[in-house]
Amino acid sequence: MALDSWRIRLVEQDDNKDLAKVLRNVLLEMGVPKVGTAYADPELDAIYESYQSSHSDYWVVCYGKQIFGGAGIAPLVGCAESYCELQKMYFSPQARGRGLGKKMIELCLQKARHYGFMNCYLETMPNMLDAQKLYRKMGFQYIEKPLGNTGHYSCPVWMIKNLRNDN
Repeated sequence: MALDSWRIRLVEQDDNKDLAKVLRNVLLEMGVPKVGTAYADPELDAIYESYQSSHSDYWVVCYGKQIFGGAGIAPLVGCAESYCELQKMYFSPQARGRGLGKKMIELCLQKARHYGFMNCYLETMPNMLDAQKLYRKMGFQYIEKPLGNTGHYSCPVWMIKNLRNDN
C-alpha cells in the first residue's frame, strides 16, 4: 500500500455504515469501554450528518474506495466558543505508521484556526500511547481535568493545544 495512494477527503453520506464499522472495530481492538466513550456516541452511525453543523468537519482516510479511519473537528460542547475538539480520530492497523495521523491532525488544526478556534481539546485512553506520543509531538499538553460536556466519562486522559500564535 504505497503512501501516495492513500487519500484524505471529507466524509460523504454513503460513508456512514463503513466508517462506523471501522471506528468501532478500532475501539474494540484498543479495549475501549463501550459505555462512556465514542463507541456509544449516537452520531457514530451518522457521522456525515453529525458534521454538517457550523464549524464542524470530518475527514476519512481511504485507500482506493476502502475507508481505514478518520478524524473530525467540532466545537467543544459545554465550553467557551473559542474551544474546539479533535474528535473520533481512529485508524485501522493498515493505516497506522504511515504519517496519516500527523496529516489528519494538521488538517483538523488548520480548519480549527480557519473557524477562529483558539484552543483544541481531545480525550483519549491511557493505553493509546502511540496516539498520545503523536498528540504531544503536535503540541498538545496534558491537563488535569476534562473540559466541556463530551459524555466520555470513561476517557481519563485529557489534552489541549493552544492554537493562538501557532501557524
